[in-house]
Amino acid sequence: MIIGSGPAAWTAAIYAARAKLTPLVFEGAGSRTMIPGGQLMFTSDVENYPGFAEAISGQEMMMEFRKQAERFGTRIITDDIVKVDFRAYPRRVFRRDGGDTEADTVIIATGANARWLNVSGEERLARSGGGVSACAVCDGALPFYRDRVLAVVGGGDTAMEEALYLTSFASEVVIIHRRDELRASHIMQDRARANPKIRFLWNTVIEEVLGDEEITGLRLRDRVTGDDRELEVGGLFVAIGHDPNTQFLGGEVELGTDGYVKTAVPWRTQTSVEGVYAAGDVMDSFYRQAVTAAGTGCMAALEAERWLAHGGMDLQVAAKQQEVV
Repeated sequence: MIIGSGPAAWTAAIYAARAKLTPLVFEGAGSRTMIPGGQLMFTSDVENYPGFAEAISGQEMMMEFRKQAERFGTRIITDDIVKVDFRAYPRRVFRRDGGDTEADTVIIATGANARWLNVSGEERLARSGGGVSACAVCDGALPFYRDRVLAVVGGGDTAMEEALYLTSFASEVVIIHRRDELRASHIMQDRARANPKIRFLWNTVIEEVLGDEEITGLRLRDRVTGDDRELEVGGLFVAIGHDPNTQFLGGEVELGTDGYVKTAVPWRTQTSVEGVYAAGDVMDSFYRQAVTAAGTGCMAALEAERWLAHGGMDLQVAAKQQEVV
């Protein structure tokens, strides 16, 4: 069983299906901030995934991933998993529709949600590819953003990294922060302050993202004076953090202090529960790229296959013996 529908989930499904493991994917039913396909469904053009000489939309890429998994016999259910029970074998998950499903192995690939500002215009322009993004490394090099004034909102290391990355393409990068000091490490602050293309707007919050088909500017409010003003920009990058989609696990697997699934061994996908694996952004708070997520999806499927072929069989036999008793 594979829970999720981003690059990690579909890659795991492809490998599992080709290994004759009859994978079942719960791709999710969708919500306001997450739809089947994951974060790439909010990306207009993908130019940094190997194998695509020309840009491909995130939506199209995820449909191709899905079709490839289906080609090898992957079964797909469009529903959310709201609860799991990993204490017994086989492992059991509970669907939003009220049903439950058992599996010999489970791969958790539910990704992470970018935190958004929840202001007018933001979601619409993020979904349409109109100049609002939560990943500068993913989108910042696109022609749409080149030689424009770009805004980054946030005050941590991620915001500084995004801003510095964007200076290679933008005419200017404006960091908008709601306080008068940054949370970022001193070295990242120093790098950002030293870059001539970066300027800061302190004690400032975004009230509205302006533009119809694409972003034209931001309506800002000064938190000290209360004054409103508009800032013309050609792109907005929201860098206020991510939340891993792990709430449904209910403590059944060990999480790190940051809420991401903790793997038992570095550079592996095995979780704290035998036969349960994690892949993609749900276990990776550092890279958060489609290609790295796909790589861990491959790893998880291979680990699941090998576990079933060796130690996993012992659990199956023990469970059947327990049923007889």
